[in-house]
Amino acid sequence: MNTKEKHVEENNVRHDEKLIAESMPAGAKMQKRHNSSKSNRLWLWLGVIILVFILVYWLFSIGIFEDMTGVING
Repeated sequence: MNTKEKHVEENNVRHDEKLIAESMPAGAKMQKRHNSSKSNRLWLWLGVIILVFILVYWLFSIGIFEDMTGVING
């Protein structure tokens, strides 16, 4: 292999390494977006569940559910 072929081969290897290096941050960003969207969805559902529990507790505290279920006779 002469020096020109060696130089061309080194450039090809460097180019491939550069493409791999450039694609890694893009892949990491996409993965982070995907994971954060999953996390955001979980937080949203957790908030909805907490709001439902607060609503049920409030309804018990003002006596609507107690009257409907017959817990308090009065």
